[in-house]
Amino acid sequence: MISVAIVGTGGIARAHAEAVAAWPERARLTAIAEPDEDRRAAFGDLHGVEHRYASLDDLLSAGVPDLICLCTPPGTHLPLATTALAAGATVLCEKPPTVTLAELDSIVAAGGDRFATVFQHRFGGGAAQLRTLAGSGVLGAPMTAVCDTLWFRPDEYFAVPWRGNWDIEGGGPTLGHGIHQMDLLLSVLGPWQEVVAVAARRDRPTATEDLSAAIVTFASGAVATVVNSLLSAREESYLRFDYRHATVELRHLYGYGDDNWTVTGAPGHEDVAEVWKAGRQGVNSGHTAQFGAVFTALETGASVPVAATEARATLDLVTSIYASAFTRTPVAAGSIGPDSPFYHRLDGTGAPWQ
Repeated sequence: MISVAIVGTGGIARAHAEAVAAWPERARLTAIAEPDEDRRAAFGDLHGVEHRYASLDDLLSAGVPDLICLCTPPGTHLPLATTALAAGATVLCEKPPTVTLAELDSIVAAGGDRFATVFQHRFGGGAAQLRTLAGSGVLGAPMTAVCDTLWFRPDEYFAVPWRGNWDIEGGGPTLGHGIHQMDLLLSVLGPWQEVVAVAARRDRPTATEDLSAAIVTFASGAVATVVNSLLSAREESYLRFDYRHATVELRHLYGYGDDNWTVTGAPGHEDVAEVWKAGRQGVNSGHTAQFGAVFTALETGASVPVAATEARATLDLVTSIYASAFTRTPVAAGSIGPDSPFYHRLDGTGAPWQ
């Protein structure tokens, strides 16, 4: 039985607790750490957690669980992760893994093969099926793609002190919201090569952007457009992949099932839609699916899925969108290192509106 602890009992922690409970024969939520006494008691009572602590240090002093879930603000991930890894635990961290590439590289050095990021959209049946069909050649070569995270967050959303600032949240929708769709995009299309982008603070009371748009070129030659917004009254998460033989579309908001996918065969390849329909897996995206994959890794001794080195490609794209937008230049994949201000802060040389 895998023992699981949750650090931080904010809104997303409930998804973690429910995902653990969905695998009762494999894992059990044994402990939580939360500095707020009332929240700690309420969460512990709701999910039947026996051991409750005010801090991660207190939790670890009583025993090291197999898996520690980090559900705290992004700016706290690095110190908590390195503490948990040093104690010998495996870590599953809410997105973004860190707020900078510098921090993520520190985690890689501290034991990145035991540090996984929650990118749950990779684990739905539709995404797995798309990767399989793309790899088999059924869809033909990738041509172009669309990756839109069009969400809405009112001004009062940013009343929480850590939201909308560079120091704790790290960035705006490019880092904190669209990263899910961008990670799924990369998991399907593979390595990216170059990005050119713009970002703006149009209407929200934040230090960070509330809108960004980018054009991403991939090693395959495919080109994708990416939009991340917190200003969109009709909310939607939309991905579209145009291959030589078919178009594959995904429309959802925070999670998808088989019915959220649409496949349209190109002339002469109408049968692709039937091939897709026959291969549907019935697995929804979400924390439950990713937790199952993490538990399998722990049971078999394998590296956790979406380990730090794999998540780095996604954070590199996010970072490069900021760098391109703020310097008004194209940015190549892997070009941002310790000598770049964007390696250490996502606002780098400073947002144009600062």
